[in-house]
Amino acid sequence: MLKKDSTFFSKLLAQQTPEYLWVGCSDSRVPANEIIGLLPGELFVHRNIANVISYNDFNCLSVLQYAVDHLKVKHIIVCGHYGCGGVLAAMRDLRLGLVDNWLRGIQETYAFYQEELASLKSPQERENRFCEINVFRQVCHLQQTTIIRDAWKRGQELSLHGCIYSIADGLMRDLDMTLSSVEDPIPSKPPEAKLKL
Repeated sequence: MLKKDSTFFSKLLAQQTPEYLWVGCSDSRVPANEIIGLLPGELFVHRNIANVISYNDFNCLSVLQYAVDHLKVKHIIVCGHYGCGGVLAAMRDLRLGLVDNWLRGIQETYAFYQEELASLKSPQERENRFCEINVFRQVCHLQQTTIIRDAWKRGQELSLHGCIYSIADGLMRDLDMTLSSVEDPIPSKPPEAKLKL
């Protein structure tokens, strides 16, 4: 970094003013900054297994509140990825230990969308689609948090986005779901991912 910019670290020390909060999966193959091409200091990051937004996860909610209330981020990106081990474990009802409790909400989502998923031809299509559905549900959860609703009530500029990353090709796909106010309608059906170049 010093070869590219001799003042990089001194500038980094002076400020943290990211416009984006990334909520992503803990998977080591899904590095937030590298995927969207932002430098350290330009992206605030929270990661957990299967990119879950849970109303009783005080770690996630603390990150969210700090990002919204103090850093004043303008965009929150919930980014899942195809082949997510947590999502697939929930889908297959695997027993892994303590993490089973963490994945319980995703299992409930799977039960709700099982009929739609069963209509898809291949196991790979079903798995990919459920990874997309999980992102959709997490964005819906995010919209319902008091942190987001209070920010919008104050008139704070803030948008929520759902995306999904493919480890197979290194590309991030947009779920075409952006919510910018409490009045924004949640799509009745989870949108499908689209590649936008």
